[in-house]
Amino acid sequence: MVKKDADGTVHDEVTDPELRYRQRYVDLVVNPEVRDTFRKRTQMYTSMREYLDAKGYLEVETPILQPIYGGAAARPFKTHHNTLDMTLYMRIANELYLKRLIVGGFDGVYEFSKDFRNEGMSRFHNPEFTQIELYVAYKDYLWMMDLVEEMVEKVAMDMHGTTEVQVGENVINFQRPWKRYTMYEAIEHFTGKDISELDEDGVRAVAKELHVPVDNTMGRGKLIDEIFGEHCEAKLIQPTFITDYPIEMSPLAKKHRTKEGLVERFEAVCNGKEICNAFTELNDPIDQRERFEAQLELGKRGDEEAMILDEDFLRALEYGMPPTAGLGIGMDRLAMIMTNSKSIQDVLFFPQMKPEA
Repeated sequence: MVKKDADGTVHDEVTDPELRYRQRYVDLVVNPEVRDTFRKRTQMYTSMREYLDAKGYLEVETPILQPIYGGAAARPFKTHHNTLDMTLYMRIANELYLKRLIVGGFDGVYEFSKDFRNEGMSRFHNPEFTQIELYVAYKDYLWMMDLVEEMVEKVAMDMHGTTEVQVGENVINFQRPWKRYTMYEAIEHFTGKDISELDEDGVRAVAKELHVPVDNTMGRGKLIDEIFGEHCEAKLIQPTFITDYPIEMSPLAKKHRTKEGLVERFEAVCNGKEICNAFTELNDPIDQRERFEAQLELGKRGDEEAMILDEDFLRALEYGMPPTAGLGIGMDRLAMIMTNSKSIQDVLFFPQMKPEA
């Protein structure tokens, strides 16, 4: 195909996604708007660094190769270190190492981290992705919600000069304040089902009634997550906080201060997809051990994403971690929104691809 620029220059146009992603160097040379997408992505990082550095938080680096993977519910990539003769994992999150730094006396740390999850691929998922994680001592999830609103609003203003961003057919407005639902409120709002008092069997019955695919490996938390994903998430176009998750869904979050069976957690959903996840962090080593042990039981039932027990992290908590708020933002998904890109492959220079035939 040929393409004519605004100044009348005629040149070849590369439009086939397979070719564009495999031969990004050609895509970048031929399609100047692609170069602009990646310049905007870097601008997004710069805006967030400016915001966090101005607050005095320290940018750090933590291990990518880990002897025990943790900090998220995901399957890891596994490798072997020959000299040490030990199994290592590509990190699925950097959460547990950043919390160790809070234990060590830093009051605020953040990292733009490359993480790796050995699971499905889609226009929202790549096995290698980037997120920013932030941990701030003596704060909670309510404070962190305000920070997310303020920081992402700043990113929109820095990149676009307005809080309104065109994303496909939608205009997303990042101006504060954002709408808030609890997890149970969101499910009831979009399905008409109040599951707040139901046990695992009751939630499973509702999931089946709503035609949500379920299996026997799923505990109560996983079932709730599937209901939300099937019937709620895609309907949340404007930035929305989903708060107060069931304890079964959040083994690293602190128990809710007033609501039995819930934890102090929120996710921000925008344009139908989660863009961030945050907690008031669990800092009680006894409670944390019990949560890890509950995850081990889910693993025995066949849940491949269940967390494993990290004794050194528990030891760190025993030394004492102050009350802490933690946050993770998916940089690739946020970049998709901020650059009006349809696929995560459009905001990664070199997305993972099947081998060429």
